Amino acid sequence: MNKNPLIALKELGQSIWLDNLSRKLIRTGELKRLIEEDGISGITSNPSIFQKAISGSADYDASLQKQLDRGVKDPKELFWGIAFEDIAEAAEILKPVYLATHGQDGFVSIEVSPDLAYDTDATIKEARRLFSTIGKKNVLVKVPATRQGLPAIEQLTSEGININITLLFSVKRYEEVVEAYLLGLEKRAAKREPIDEITSVASFFVSRVDTLTDKLLEEKFASASGAEKEKISGLLGKAAVANAQIAYKGYRSLFDTKRFAPLKEKGGRVQRILWGSTGTKNPKYSDVKYVEELIGPNSVNTLPETTIKAFKEHGRAKITIYDGLEEAERVFPNLHSLGIEIDQITDQLEKEGVKLFADSFDALLKEIANKRDAFLAEKGSK
Repeated sequence: MNKNPLIALKELGQSIWLDNLSRKLIRTGELKRLIEEDGISGITSNPSIFQKAISGSADYDASLQKQLDRGVKDPKELFWGIAFEDIAEAAEILKPVYLATHGQDGFVSIEVSPDLAYDTDATIKEARRLFSTIGKKNVLVKVPATRQGLPAIEQLTSEGININITLLFSVKRYEEVVEAYLLGLEKRAAKREPIDEITSVASFFVSRVDTLTDKLLEEKFASASGAEKEKISGLLGKAAVANAQIAYKGYRSLFDTKRFAPLKEKGGRVQRILWGSTGTKNPKYSDVKYVEELIGPNSVNTLPETTIKAFKEHGRAKITIYDGLEEAERVFPNLHSLGIEIDQITDQLEKEGVKLFADSFDALLKEIANKRDAFLAEKGSK
């Protein structure tokens, strides 16, 4: 019998986390099955995921009713109430993984409100609240990797709060995220407070880089000469993996330094790099492209259920993160020669990512407000 490729990834040192969370997934036992049979060792959530879980579903109606009976009316507070329940239940299911891996895996992530992405102080305040309210060691609070998010990462890390840095697209910003994490650990260690239970991951988004870069390349293709057409064709579908490979190279070197050594001696953990947005959006590409081409030790890949299923069926598990690294480092100079700048691409993707999550969150709150009004109207008519 062939080995489950997902289990093989685990043996290569890469953790697979599920990029989805819903009450149905928890209550039907599907989450437990994914953990036990497929080696899934963590969960990430975001506003879009919660919107899909709650919209058009009756799974959360009883929970909403209970909160309304307690006098909770604000849509955001109603949302946090049901989100806390899901996160806490999922954290309990993953607790054995957390214990077995000595706190490296077994985490569930919950994101601060997307409308706080450009507000450092409000992000810090809300992250403290989320972490303390849920009260589980195996919870990560997601903080966007905006410029305003960097000091929040440093401060929250110094307070012993586990952080998942999200919406990270550029190698330069990734280096700044690592710096914020290290400063947080150093600040905490200087106060003689423990750092051995702090966990952090840096979620480096992948597929969206290809989506935007390919769009720009295709726009240039129409008016290009014969030689340029060949060059453009050779760059399609290359930017996202190259960007991630360069980030991984930096990850390995940033934590193999004299600076990190004393933190490591005190139990400080490497902030693992995590591949996010790894479902394939372009049907021309393999449905497991952003899994097979980014397999590296001591990393995480967070996958939607469709990609988990696809990799289990026909994925190949072998270390690939270093394959073609020299070629990857030529991708961005080649794009530059065509007038396409990776810094502009990643800046645009960060802005679009923040807006996308904020829009999903607004839609979610409207959905909850509509349910609230319908429940209250029904109650009033009785």
